[in-house]
Order: sequence, then structure tokens, then C-alpha cells
Amino acid sequence: MLSRLLAAALMAAPLLLAQAATAKDTWNAPSAKETTKETAKEPSVAQSAARERQKKCGAEWRALSATEKAAQGPKWPQYYSKCVKRLKEQKA
Repeated sequence: MLSRLLAAALMAAPLLLAQAATAKDTWNAPSAKETTKETAKEPSVAQSAARERQKKCGAEWRALSATEKAAQGPKWPQYYSKCVKRLKEQKA
């Protein structure tokens, strides 16, 4: 009985070592976040302009008081829509 147990342990040892080596390789593999960072492309001119407009409108929205917000449009989406139209008209 003891000899069978010892034989099974000796046969399992190479399998465990192979599994440990495989796990070590996957541990050092780059994560999905790192690979998307490397393959991410630069934003287009239109995307950059849209982000700038969003930042400007957001800064304006945060600077408004509660009564001014109610007069401009009670919620952010309505204000943002008006602000983007205004900024596009100013640029053109």
C-alpha cells in the first residue's frame, strides 16, 4: 500500500512541475489593459474638439448658481445641448 502511494507521488511530481512552469508564464503575460494601451489610437480632430467643448461646458455649468441653472435649463443634458450649439456657432 505504501509503495503504491509512493509510486503515485513520484508519477505526479513531473505533472505538478509542468503546471507550475505554465502558471509562471501566464503570470508574466501582459494584461488586457496593457495591450489596449499599446494598440489604442489617437483621437480624431473631431473627437478632440468634442472633448474640449464638453470640458468648457462642464466648467461653465459648475460655475452657475442654482437659480442660473434653472434659467439656463434645469438639467445638464439640456444645458449641454445649448452650450455645444453656442460654442459651435462661435467657432464658425
